[in-house]
Amino acid sequence: MSITRNSAVLRFLLAFFGAWGAAGPTSGIGRALDGIENFFRRQSGESALCAFVWREGRVPRAWPHSLACGLFTGLVNIPCAAAKWLYQTLRRLWDGSVCFQLLAAMGGASYFFLGLLMLVMLVAPHGMWNNIYGFAGAAGLLCLFVVGSATRPKLRLELDRLGPYMIFYMGFICISLAASLSTRMSMRFFFFHLTGFLLVLVLVSSVRKYEQLQLVVSLAVLGASAAALYGCYQGYVGVDVIASQQDMYVNAGMPGRVYSFFDNPNNFAEQLVMLLPLDLALFLNCRWRGKILSLLSLAVGAAAIGFTYSRSGWIGLALAVVVFLALMDWRFVPVFLLLGVAAIPFLPETIYNRILSIGNAHDTSTRYRFEIFDTTTNLMRDYWVRGVGLGTDIMKKTFETYPTIFDGTYPVHTHNNYLQMWGETGIWGIISFLALLLWQLKTGAKALFSTADKRIKRLLAASIGAFCGILVIGIAEYTWFYPRNMFTWWFLFGIITACVKLARPDSFSCKKKNQKELP
Repeated sequence: MSITRNSAVLRFLLAFFGAWGAAGPTSGIGRALDGIENFFRRQSGESALCAFVWREGRVPRAWPHSLACGLFTGLVNIPCAAAKWLYQTLRRLWDGSVCFQLLAAMGGASYFFLGLLMLVMLVAPHGMWNNIYGFAGAAGLLCLFVVGSATRPKLRLELDRLGPYMIFYMGFICISLAASLSTRMSMRFFFFHLTGFLLVLVLVSSVRKYEQLQLVVSLAVLGASAAALYGCYQGYVGVDVIASQQDMYVNAGMPGRVYSFFDNPNNFAEQLVMLLPLDLALFLNCRWRGKILSLLSLAVGAAAIGFTYSRSGWIGLALAVVVFLALMDWRFVPVFLLLGVAAIPFLPETIYNRILSIGNAHDTSTRYRFEIFDTTTNLMRDYWVRGVGLGTDIMKKTFETYPTIFDGTYPVHTHNNYLQMWGETGIWGIISFLALLLWQLKTGAKALFSTADKRIKRLLAASIGAFCGILVIGIAEYTWFYPRNMFTWWFLFGIITACVKLARPDSFSCKKKNQKELP
C-alpha cells in the first residue's frame, strides 16, 4: 500500500476518479450525462434495428434442445465416455497406479496447462517456434482432458456451449478444405483452424469457476508481459530499421520498430491488443499486491506497444479501452478521450508524427494496402461463391494468375481478415464467420449485464473490448497470417465463452437437470 500512497500520479488519478464518481450524479455534468444515457436507452429500446440485433434468434434459441446439438455433443464426447467406461472396468488397476492417478489429476487441471501453453507460446522466440507446436499442444490438452474426465462423471467436452454458429463455421472450414484448388496446400492451414477450435473447446469445458479462469488469464498475461518487457529492452538498445516496415520519407527520424519474440512489429502489437485489456481486468479484480503487479505490467505493455509504432495497434488498443469503459461505466469514456487528447502534445515526436501519418495516402504502407484491395477484387469476382481454399499459400498462387501490384510483386494475402475469409471459404464461409462474431459479442454483452459477479463482469468487459479492438485491426491487417496470433485470437474467444458460462451456467445446457415439478 505504501507504493500507492507515495505515488503522486496514482494519488491524483484515484482522487480525480473518486471526485468524478461522487460528483457525477449531483453535478450539472452528471445530470447531463444521465439525460444523454436515458435518451439513448429510450432510442435503443424503440429501435427496430436494435431489437433485431439484440433478439435471441430462432437458431440459438432452438440449439440447446435440438437433435443436432445432442448428436454433435455426443459424438465429440465419445472419447470421454470411453475413458469413463475404461476406468469403471479397470478401476482396481487404475486406482493402484501412481501414473494413472497423476494423469487424472493433471487432466482435472487442464485449464492450468492451457495457460502454460499460452505462456510458452508468447515467450518462444520466433526462430525457435514451430506452428506444429500449437497443434500438438492443443491435441495434448484434449487428451489430458479426456483422461481427467475418466474419474469425474460430470466432466465432459461442452460443445453445446459454443453455440450453433461455431458448428456452422467449422463445417464450412471443412468444406473449404475439400473444395480447395489444392487440398495439399490447404491442409496445414486446416490444422491451424482446428488448433483454435480445440483451444476454445478445452478452455470452456475445463473451467468451472472464476478462480480457474483467472489463473488461465494470469498465465497468458504473464507471457504477454515478458514479451512486452523484451520489447521495451529492444526499444532501449534499438533495432535495425527495415524499409519494408516503415516509410522513412513520411516517418523521418523514426527508429526501428520493435517486435519482441515475434517476426513483425504489427504481429507483436496485435498480441498486446488482445491481452493488455485482460491485464486491466486483473488489476481491478486482484488485491493490492496483484494490483501493483498488474499496474507495472500495464505500464510495460503500453510502452512496448508504443515502441512497435503500429498505427493499427494503437487504434485497436484505444478502442478496446473505450469499449471496456463503456461497458463498465460509460461516463468514463469522455474522461479517457480528453486525457488521451491532452497527452498528445507530451508524446515523443516520432510517435506524434506516426499518429499524423494515419490515413496519409502518400505513405507506402497505405498505398500498398489499397493496391492489394484492388487486386483482391479480381480474385473475388471469380471465386466469390466457393473461395480458393484455406490458407495464404493457395491465395498467393491464385494471385499470381492476375496482374501484379504497383511494385511488380504479387500479394501474399488480402491485408483484411474479412476479405481473406471470403476469398478462402467463399460467401457461405464469410457469412458463418460474421454470424459467429455477432453472436459471440451479443451473448457476451447479455451475460455482462445479467451477471451479479463483478469479477466476471470486469473480465467479460475487458475480453469484449479486446475482441472489438482486434476485429477493427482486422480491417487493415490480416491478423491470422501468423498462426500464433490466430491461436491467441481463439484463446480470447474462449475467454468470452467461459465468462458467459460462469455468468449463466445453465443457459446453454443440452440436457436439463432432473428437477421435481412443484405442485
